[in-house]
Amino acid sequence: MIFKKIITLISFILFIGCNNDKSDERLNVLFIIVDDLKPLINSYGSNEIFSPNIDRLASNGVLFSKAYTQQAICTASRMSFITGMRPDYTKVWDLSTRLRDINPDILTIPEYFKNHGYQTVGMGKVMHGARNNDPQSWTIPFITNDMFEYAKGYKMPANLYQSSDIHKKWDSLQAALDADPKADRGWFAVNSVMKNANLRPLTEMLDIPDNAYADGASTLKSIELMEMFKKNREKFFLTVGFQKPHLPFTPPKKYWDLYDRNEIKLAEYQLIAEDSPGEAYHKSGELRNYHDTEPNMDENGIVNDDKQRELIHGYMASVSYIDQQVGYLLDYLNESKLDKNTVIVFFGDHGWHLGDHGLWNKHSNFEEATRTPLIISSPSIDGGFVNNSLVELVDLFPTVCDLAGIPVPKKLHGKSLLPLLDRKELKVKDFAISQYPRRCNVMRSVIGAYPDDCTLMGYAVRNDRFRYVAWIKGNYEDRSLFDISNIEMEELYDYENDPLEKKNIAYENNYKNIKDGMIKDLRSVIWSK
Repeated sequence: MIFKKIITLISFILFIGCNNDKSDERLNVLFIIVDDLKPLINSYGSNEIFSPNIDRLASNGVLFSKAYTQQAICTASRMSFITGMRPDYTKVWDLSTRLRDINPDILTIPEYFKNHGYQTVGMGKVMHGARNNDPQSWTIPFITNDMFEYAKGYKMPANLYQSSDIHKKWDSLQAALDADPKADRGWFAVNSVMKNANLRPLTEMLDIPDNAYADGASTLKSIELMEMFKKNREKFFLTVGFQKPHLPFTPPKKYWDLYDRNEIKLAEYQLIAEDSPGEAYHKSGELRNYHDTEPNMDENGIVNDDKQRELIHGYMASVSYIDQQVGYLLDYLNESKLDKNTVIVFFGDHGWHLGDHGLWNKHSNFEEATRTPLIISSPSIDGGFVNNSLVELVDLFPTVCDLAGIPVPKKLHGKSLLPLLDRKELKVKDFAISQYPRRCNVMRSVIGAYPDDCTLMGYAVRNDRFRYVAWIKGNYEDRSLFDISNIEMEELYDYENDPLEKKNIAYENNYKNIKDGMIKDLRSVIWSK
């Protein structure tokens, strides 16, 4: 009897020990989201960009050269990749719908890691599209900009700026709002006041510390938290959402100084594509939210060359600013030895137009808006190579689970990229799908005035050579039955012969079979019948 008890006790101890070993083998995750980041990075072939730290990450990890967002706007993209579900499932297509309004029980990546015993924490711009940054996703309350510790002598940026004039006006405006309970505190109302006062510029160039702005402050907070997790021997899923290179472009002066504005090249092709529908474009409404935009536009909405160079200069400087923050994170991981058990996922939520097709911002189905950088590094993979197959941001959820060592949830829309990271497969899919709505009142601030109801959705299918876009009319909340007669307009671009998307060839007979095949691909993912 005593012998049986001893055997039982030993078995229990071994069981606990094995479970602890299994838990210890799981990897931490550093999830780095960069707002509006297109692949304008040295390691992606943009030699004019100074990005040594992102390049360092790429040299140790796997760089995906053809990664695509599911919708080129912050809210829809983020709520899609953070849940592993496409926008037609989340129902977040715009700036007003919130994640759990329609799907209250939807699962997010950090929530899933939390359920598996991880410490989960996020900061910066992460859950844009969820109410209050989705409290149920985090074991530690989400850290907002007003909670950061900024550089000595600096308080939280005023409406993203550190200019003293802007701070004065901003403080005055906030005092007026506090004094009037009936005042409109909405984003557009408040920013209209700043714009009308000529205190909402596209750029700011001040000689101040990195952590005078939120991105620099969030880097230091991330390091502080990782050090805490290390000391407590806790597994963590830490998400840092860098807010540049989103407008306004406000990196510290030293990053502007990396570039000579006179040598900056403008977009090679700034016209609309031949035979393309007007719905493929927008009015660069996001850019127009700043006071110095329209004075530098002509009657057709084309930004003059000097302003274009300033904007591109600001974008490039902002990328280099974020690159330095990535460098600080990598240095800490290396010095703390956490790099030995931490997965790093680095990506942009979507791309950004820098004057091509006469467009600025995102909000389209073109290559410049939908393609984004994606770099994954893990101690469990032998990196240092480029994968040129098509992948989607919706693939991140299953991938990060596989890499961390936790089960992959069922019924996710994405596919794990682990076979690509392990070099067991060359590709996991043949095409990527993006989408963008038009004729929508909810998007009026972004693309200009349209009729009140959303009546048109552009679905883009991107394969290795072509992009096909079907502009489908009707109620796009119902995708149970495909009706080809609802395709109102089409686009087709051949990137082998037309990399700048100069001509829409959707109506040329020579490409009918290609178009039909891509319609079939689209139907297989979006429609149930």
